[in-house]
Amino acid sequence: MIHTNDRIIKHKTGLLNLAEELGNISKACKMLGVSRDTFYRYKEAVSSGGVDALLEKNRRVPNHKNRVDSAIEEAVLAYALEEPAHGQVRVSNELRKRGLFVSSSGVRSIWLRHDLANCCIIIDPMPFRA
Repeated sequence: MIHTNDRIIKHKTGLLNLAEELGNISKACKMLGVSRDTFYRYKEAVSSGGVDALLEKNRRVPNHKNRVDSAIEEAVLAYALEEPAHGQVRVSNELRKRGLFVSSSGVRSIWLRHDLANCCIIIDPMPFRA
């Protein structure tokens, strides 16, 4: 019997355990609404890599063709450190004055990539209530 506390793979291990308890793979798959091909995929993953092999793998490949030039990225980062209060549009305009062309959304992408952007700040208009 396979034990795990991880929410992501609990359903998968539950299927494997149910099939083992019932002694009937078809019945277990039918009860949980999973195909037998999926069951055998899970079983193969556990036998080759253990329970950790059931975790979802990110298959996304980054598209580096859409990135700005490294010199522009360094300039955006340097400007962000110089003037941390300026927004993405102002940074784009100021860098354009210096001859570096990057859109405001490009500035934001660079900030997000380097964990420099605040996505939202919530200010309570009445912090002290009587």
